[in-house]
Amino acid sequence: MASQGRRSSLPGRNPKNEGILSRVSNSISQSPILFQGRQVASDAAVVAKKLFKSTGRAAWMAGTTFLILIVPLIIEMDREQQMNELEMQHASLLGTPPQK
Repeated sequence: MASQGRRSSLPGRNPKNEGILSRVSNSISQSPILFQGRQVASDAAVVAKKLFKSTGRAAWMAGTTFLILIVPLIIEMDREQQMNELEMQHASLLGTPPQK
């Protein structure tokens, strides 16, 4: 019963005496540089998320504006071109010189 408070360990190994790999791992995981790196990565992810969200909104506005304003203009210009070509064809069939 005297050994209840003790951890079982390998013979010849002191529980307080950690291995080199364990000490290096603990020192790296508790390093302030690692903490700062994680904080910077977290901040960068937040900024990237906000940028992506605002860029998405801007792309949506530009796309809908294009559809509402520019596409009808392109369709109207195409109709105008077709009408000009039709008039040119009629004029050539009737023998009148094309208008410039």
